Amino acid sequence: MIKKFLLVFFTFYVAHVQSQVSKEDVLFKVAGEPVYATEFIRIFNKNLDLVQDESQKDVDEYLNLFINYKLKIAEARAKGLDQEPAYIRELNNYKKQLAKNYLTDTEVTDELIEEAYYRMVNEVKANHILIRMDASASPEDTLSAYNELLKLRDRVKSEGFEKVKKEVHNGQTVYAEELGYFTGFKMVYEFENMAYNTNVGEISMPFKTQFGYHIVIVEDKRLSRGERTVAHIMITNKRDDKQQNPETRINEIYQKIQQGESFEALAKQFSEDKSSAANGGKLNTFSGGQLSSTTFEDVAFNLENPGDISQPFETEFGWHIIKLIDKQGVKSFEEMKPELEARVKRDSRSQLIDNSIVSKLKERYNVSDNQPALPYFESIVTKDYHVGKWVIPEDFTANKTLVVIDNKTLTYNDFGQYLFKMQRKARSNKSINILIKEEYNNFLSQNLLTYQEENLENESEDFAHIVSEYRDGLLLFELMETEIWNTSKTDSIGIQEYYNSNKPKYFWNNRVDAVVASSSDKSIIKKVKKMLEAGKPQETIKKAFNLDGKIHVIFSSGLMEMPHQALPEDLKLEKGVSKIYNHNEAYVVVQVNEVFPKETKTLEEARGQVISDYQQYKEEKWIQELKSKYPVIIDKSVLEKVKKQVQNQ
Repeated sequence: MIKKFLLVFFTFYVAHVQSQVSKEDVLFKVAGEPVYATEFIRIFNKNLDLVQDESQKDVDEYLNLFINYKLKIAEARAKGLDQEPAYIRELNNYKKQLAKNYLTDTEVTDELIEEAYYRMVNEVKANHILIRMDASASPEDTLSAYNELLKLRDRVKSEGFEKVKKEVHNGQTVYAEELGYFTGFKMVYEFENMAYNTNVGEISMPFKTQFGYHIVIVEDKRLSRGERTVAHIMITNKRDDKQQNPETRINEIYQKIQQGESFEALAKQFSEDKSSAANGGKLNTFSGGQLSSTTFEDVAFNLENPGDISQPFETEFGWHIIKLIDKQGVKSFEEMKPELEARVKRDSRSQLIDNSIVSKLKERYNVSDNQPALPYFESIVTKDYHVGKWVIPEDFTANKTLVVIDNKTLTYNDFGQYLFKMQRKARSNKSINILIKEEYNNFLSQNLLTYQEENLENESEDFAHIVSEYRDGLLLFELMETEIWNTSKTDSIGIQEYYNSNKPKYFWNNRVDAVVASSSDKSIIKKVKKMLEAGKPQETIKKAFNLDGKIHVIFSSGLMEMPHQALPEDLKLEKGVSKIYNHNEAYVVVQVNEVFPKETKTLEEARGQVISDYQQYKEEKWIQELKSKYPVIIDKSVLEKVKKQVQNQ
């Protein structure tokens, strides 16, 4: 029995191993360049959950797309697009940006992310006094500012912030300001640290930031405001002469809400935010600082209870009414972690991460903190350095080894040239020996980070894959722009011929020039119908029913293509006044002034769609040409192994 089990297991194991692709398995070749099965499987699996078209999840179908992709890359290289300076520059910039995600210290980063989360969920209310101070200020001036702030600190304790503020704030050298509530990332990191580490009701000791010396007075700490889910009705400010004034229209809608009509129904009927109107005006959940309109955000956060509705108010986008649907606390740490990590790495606190990385790189590349060459540089750098006039001596020892980073040797000349370039930034109050030591540390740190960055493709397989994909993707964009997109837009004859051959594809649906009256009261809409049939104008009808500050009927008018938000789906398309319809939780009657039946669009009316279709047509023809130019032969045995491996995953 045991022998039988072992035989079955061994047979299964061998079959499984034989079905696995190896790094040497070539799936096909393009222009003589091998395309390995491992690359295809990696990209197939990576994109599997992203594609919407189910057919693309089939290996054979996806392989066709992958081959087309590789054909285009081969053509781009044949045209020399990978040698273009703009391409090389953009690729290098991307590699530098991507490398930042890999040149990091996970432990220090995680600590900073946890700290940032605490500060995002807790707000501080503080005031501060700042004495402006240039970074190159002398030790005497620095001490004077520090002592002055100690005196101001005592005065605030005894006299109160407001009194001291009135006397000392001049907006030039001394600032005494009320900062209100803030969270993490709103202030420079040194200031943020002091504010969060000072207890409520206390005043910090003087501390330094890039702006000078401060004291911070902490008045309160509280939990952050969290998230809100709201619905809104919006009327835009962009209107033609025939349309009603936006403020008047929003007030009419608000009046109907006050009369008890459904907010959601009114949003469906009248809101001009097309992305939310069909859903009763509901917006995605947002947190403080997330929206581009602070006015909208403030109104939303000031609503207390679900169901509360704001008065009409104006933003840069138009007029709004907001209904609070839900209010939630701050997101969990896990939800916010990716965003916080990105912000930490952009913030000045990232210097803490860099310092930790540099220490680890020194250990990895066996670089000592001890640098015996520094006394030599101290002996050749003169006071001229402080005024930007220092020059490297003629008898300078240029070729001597300064430091070795793995396989890279840095010489005295490398550091000498660095010092020469940096002298314009030198601080006049620093002694030469301190200046040389600081500049050497900066020089070494930069070179350690640069060396790791330059070798990341060898050190990190994941980094190498991402760079390779971006490299090819950028090439593909350049090729498509020159071969398809730009030429399609400028090929007026080709576009015209394509349009002439495919006219039936481009048409207007049935359209009507109509006036739509809407009311929640069926008896009123019946009377409106009679007045429309009698030829009464909109304004006369509105005056008859919208009395005593109450809005009972609202009109929409213009040229409308079916289907349309304001029109019932089963509207009979004929001139005259329609029957009464129950539409979007209201009663509507439609006066059809003119009916425009389905008709072919002109080229100008359909130009955007025609160009898009023409580009696709050109690309399909071009792919056939590339297949003839670069014949592709698929290794069937390798493809079978690919399919088995994909099925077993």
